[in-house]
Amino acid sequence: MHLATSSGRAQPGLDAVREVSLAVNAAHLFIYFVHEVRAEAAELGVADRAAYFAFRAAPMGAVPWQVVLATFYGFNPRAVCAMAGVWGAATPAQWQAARFAAAGRAMRRVGAEPTAEQLAEARSLIDPVVAGADYAGKALAAANAAVPLPADPLVALWQQITVLREWRGDAHLVVLASNGLGPCDSNVLQTATGRFPEAVARATRLWNDEEVAAATERLVARGWLDDDGTVTDVGMAAREQIEVETDEHCAALWTPIGEEGARRLASLIMPIHQAFAAVGTFPFPMAGTGTPEHSR
Repeated sequence: MHLATSSGRAQPGLDAVREVSLAVNAAHLFIYFVHEVRAEAAELGVADRAAYFAFRAAPMGAVPWQVVLATFYGFNPRAVCAMAGVWGAATPAQWQAARFAAAGRAMRRVGAEPTAEQLAEARSLIDPVVAGADYAGKALAAANAAVPLPADPLVALWQQITVLREWRGDAHLVVLASNGLGPCDSNVLQTATGRFPEAVARATRLWNDEEVAAATERLVARGWLDDDGTVTDVGMAAREQIEVETDEHCAALWTPIGEEGARRLASLIMPIHQAFAAVGTFPFPMAGTGTPEHSR
């Protein structure tokens, strides 16, 4: 059943919401893996983990690392505090401009550029979604929506994709918290389900052995993991239910274009991800499968 909103238009079904969410996430994700980003960070005199946080947090302005920790959720404070000093190296506006430059060069390098007609159609679908979104409680999405779109139409499309990617991420955090799944617990469950490689999670989120063991113990007590950390059927079902609840939260977002429009947008932007996957950009399989928010 498709629920009607106050405007009388029907929300898309959850299958369509999941499809477009996966496409949005996939089309955004290359930015965390391409060498163009590392080159831009080096020009600003910052590297590695600190640059990741600066690039992604730049739309919020020169906020302290504690604000970034709150909005990014899944990271240990030890990881996020590495960004202290990044706003002294360059302003948030400079970080944002560098991110746009990297995105444009990377997409053109791999041929991830729609035709002019496809790009115009994608914008005709995504722009009303961004414009009509409710940003209450969506801090990172709202910050990205406030960023002026660049003149480059390809990068402008990517930024609109980024707004919606972060919108779903913000919604996902609400669902995680409402299910009593804290930052470390959510990482442990996600790796146990096989949706996020454990080595990547441990290297980037910086939860140590003691913290992971405590999170595992909590998940065992809930019946979501076995004593050895293997996910149970109950745990798999619970993780999928979290995704379903996130989809439910997101359904109204896509009302301006409906189910047909959401599926069409997905088909128009998924080739961005496919172009990057084809040249081996990603260190683990990410071909549109898994959950839309594995990296949050």
